[in-house]
Amino acid sequence: MSDIELAARELTEARQSGKPCPPVRGRLLPEGDVEAAYRVQQRQVGEWLAAGQRRVGAKIGLTSRVVQESFGVFEPDFGVLTDAMAVPDGAEVALDRLLAPRVEAEVAFVLGADLPDGRVTTADLVRAVDHLLPAIEIVDSRVAGWDISIVDTVADNASSGLFVLGTSPRRLADVDLRLCGMVLEHAGEPVSVGAGAACLGNPLHALAWLADTMARAGDPLRAGDVVLSGALGPMVPVTPGAAYEARISGLGSVRTCFSREVAS
Repeated sequence: MSDIELAARELTEARQSGKPCPPVRGRLLPEGDVEAAYRVQQRQVGEWLAAGQRRVGAKIGLTSRVVQESFGVFEPDFGVLTDAMAVPDGAEVALDRLLAPRVEAEVAFVLGADLPDGRVTTADLVRAVDHLLPAIEIVDSRVAGWDISIVDTVADNASSGLFVLGTSPRRLADVDLRLCGMVLEHAGEPVSVGAGAACLGNPLHALAWLADTMARAGDPLRAGDVVLSGALGPMVPVTPGAAYEARISGLGSVRTCFSREVAS
């Protein structure tokens, strides 16, 4: 069994058992080998799709300059979204679906046209975006203690978990994505604040990066895809039994809550 297969197997077993695994970097994958990490990711996603899950889009990570510098990288990463990761607005999430969840608020793009070509222009993106939604991404790590590098998070599908979309679509022309403010609240108190500029200067810039990257990889963004464009503020560790609401200026709000304890 190759190191790629072993890394994919360990991450899959961690996901299924609820017991995290050690970091894969420096043990199964070379330090800094992002290409190998994406091969691990692709192997896992291929297994999910073969088992009947449906690809519904992609998520972008590492969109904060501060976070990029902490990893020693200077571009984002991405993971795949499937229908099994979607949670209805306001629905309770069972904690036994996750290992070490954290929440963050994001702008979600829903595409109305394919983006098959690299080097997209802003005009290409404006034409392709059908509407925007507020989103909460529930990030998670199969690596023990969130002890991750760029290699670990990419291999682990960009530390994806679940995602929640709001239900009131907005047109791109009606929202100032750079200046839109965000507040994520728990029990009526802010636990994370930010703005669109925290996401590569503008969430549309993150979408452009993803469209180019996926087109070059031969798996372009398609009409109907949901794109989670990256956090607008710091992510927050989940408290059992807590409810979270994210409000983004011009986009409205989205909510999620969690069970009080892990089911036996």
